[in-house]
Amino acid sequence: MARRFDCSDLEQRTVGVMEAAAAVRRGELVVLPTDTVYGIGADAFTPAAVTALLDAKGRGREMPPPVLVGTVRAATALIDDLGPYGQDLIDAFWPGPLTLVCKANRALSWDLGETKGTVAVRMPLHPVALDLLKETGPMAVSSANRSGAPAATTAEEAQEQLGDSVEVYLDGGKTTDNTPSTILDLTTAVPRLLRRGAIPVEKLRGIIGYVATED
Repeated sequence: MARRFDCSDLEQRTVGVMEAAAAVRRGELVVLPTDTVYGIGADAFTPAAVTALLDAKGRGREMPPPVLVGTVRAATALIDDLGPYGQDLIDAFWPGPLTLVCKANRALSWDLGETKGTVAVRMPLHPVALDLLKETGPMAVSSANRSGAPAATTAEEAQEQLGDSVEVYLDGGKTTDNTPSTILDLTTAVPRLLRRGAIPVEKLRGIIGYVATED
């Protein structure tokens, strides 16, 4: 039976984060608020948990989930190479709604799906998410909705879609902005925009100069 914790109450938030962290360590799924929309998360290093996450969403391995981290150090441990622009982007926009696609550390033993040797990583600007991530370490996190359905902006919306496939719901209230994160690919010589989102391209260009776009 899924449990939901009201994170506006300090005691419930403390207990909820601990219960969610314990669930993640057991290979179970949790829902957490982020600075964009609610996310459904699992331990990034437990392949069965990542598979359960994709199943809960109705999504295949061809769409691997991004990884959320609670610290920059945790992110750099996952990445083989930040390239010439990665650190400047992290300094400017993390924590925040910028997802960076980088070459993954080949020494890591994990299976996020068909990643082609890359990892999409982000540090969210949300206190509940950061509290949880600092307890769990890197988590595979995708938007908390069934594939093709609107992204959840409340814990209630997430629970309506995902039900008992999730062990713990951390309710941080309605998200203030449902614009998804901007996704930038750093695996090519020129940074390439994969998804327009909360951080405009102009701001990215203000930090690193040229960014390739589809249009």
